[in-house]
Amino acid sequence: MNDERRLREGEIVLLWRRSGDSLLVPLQRGPQAVDNRGVVRLDDAVDARPGTVIGWAGAEYRVFRPSLSDLLAHLQRRAQIVTPKDAQFLLYLAGVGPGATVVEAGSGSGALTIVLAHAVGPTGRVISLERRDDFLRAARENVRSSGLETRVEFQERDVVRDGLDAHDVDAVVLDIPEPWEVFGSAHEALVSGGHLATYTPTYNQLERGVRAMHTAGFAEVRSVELLERAMHVGEGGTRPEFEMLGHTGFLTGARRVD
Repeated sequence: MNDERRLREGEIVLLWRRSGDSLLVPLQRGPQAVDNRGVVRLDDAVDARPGTVIGWAGAEYRVFRPSLSDLLAHLQRRAQIVTPKDAQFLLYLAGVGPGATVVEAGSGSGALTIVLAHAVGPTGRVISLERRDDFLRAARENVRSSGLETRVEFQERDVVRDGLDAHDVDAVVLDIPEPWEVFGSAHEALVSGGHLATYTPTYNQLERGVRAMHTAGFAEVRSVELLERAMHVGEGGTRPEFEMLGHTGFLTGARRVD
């Protein structure tokens, strides 16, 4: 196995057991206290292959490198989060990829921050702005727990009052109640051809936001809503689930064109 794929001391790993129980912990040598669950030793997992088995608390756990879905599943929520179905499409609308510099306004619990940090990779940068101190603390802790804190810079800032104070960024993503108040600052912050993306829960916000995007000089304005329906798969009885994840928010993307 390629040595680069082995688990390295200091990274965040997922302890997983077949019952569905799982948790995120730093990979380190020596005894490690886990909140309300006792003490675990992961010495044997350091430099081992992903999937190696350790014994803990009378059970066998596999040690995996967590996926993005694992990071989001273990998020500690203090505010309503942007759901994975919406977060992934916001990446698409904002053109976010490896090496990008992204400004996010509205850190919330840090769910979208984690998705952005995962997308920009180790050479990219996320600047996350939040006006509420309690949300900022929660987002910082969730990003730290995900192991992506080196890619994120947090700032306590009221962007409606003070603007974004950024320049030459590749994308701006807004999850705030009045995104139109920031479009002028977003236009100044973006490189030519850079993308703006917004998340707005109501029709009124959507309509006002799209009008303001055109007024602020953005082009290629596009709005969508995504609905998620799971499938119940059974031998000879496959059908859609009765419940579905319906409306969560409207997603709008646009491009700065000089």
